[in-house]
Amino acid sequence: MFSKFVVMDICNEHLESYLEHTCDDENSLLKSINRETYLKETMPHMLSGHYQGRVLAMLSKLAAPHTILEIGTFTGYATLCLAEGLSKEGIIHTIDVNAEQEERVQGYFDRSPFASQVKYHIGDAATVIPTIEGRFDLVFIDADKKRNHYYYELILDRVPSGGLILIDNVLWKGKVLDENPDNQTKQIIDLNEQLAQDQRIEKVLLPIRDGLFVLRKK
Repeated sequence: MFSKFVVMDICNEHLESYLEHTCDDENSLLKSINRETYLKETMPHMLSGHYQGRVLAMLSKLAAPHTILEIGTFTGYATLCLAEGLSKEGIIHTIDVNAEQEERVQGYFDRSPFASQVKYHIGDAATVIPTIEGRFDLVFIDADKKRNHYYYELILDRVPSGGLILIDNVLWKGKVLDENPDNQTKQIIDLNEQLAQDQRIEKVLLPIRDGLFVLRKK
């Protein structure tokens, strides 16, 4: 007899396949990044993936940002999805601490139509962000979960009214519903509660993949 968790996983797999079937296809470069990430990375699940990538691209296209900030590049999949919505002269700044991936990920960017619009920074986001001038029309936070609230407060004043902030992994594989959550889960729960009460933003939590908080600056 299947446990309810096994049944839920099977249902989620079928649902994910259906969602991917009904949205636009990945382009050939994104398919290549997806495949190579699963072949070469020890934690490939960190990749946004096909369906979430299309959601990020759609939100970016609706916002038509001039400047995007992404905190947490990984292998660049989400970066290129977000770049699809950039204005003609727009720039996306993406930051990651992993220098070992730099050559391969920069290669992906160089092969994309957005090669001149992607500014790839290697370093601690807390140090790099203050060196980037201007405002951020769209921010995607997908890095060290312990510092999500810090990153949020760091960038909020630089997001204009109507700008979007997206925060990934806010459902934490459903652990936010645990009766006795572990410490990392508690940090995510605390962040979600703080955002829910924050009157500076409009907010909606989308149950996409591992949870995506969509925040709009008032």
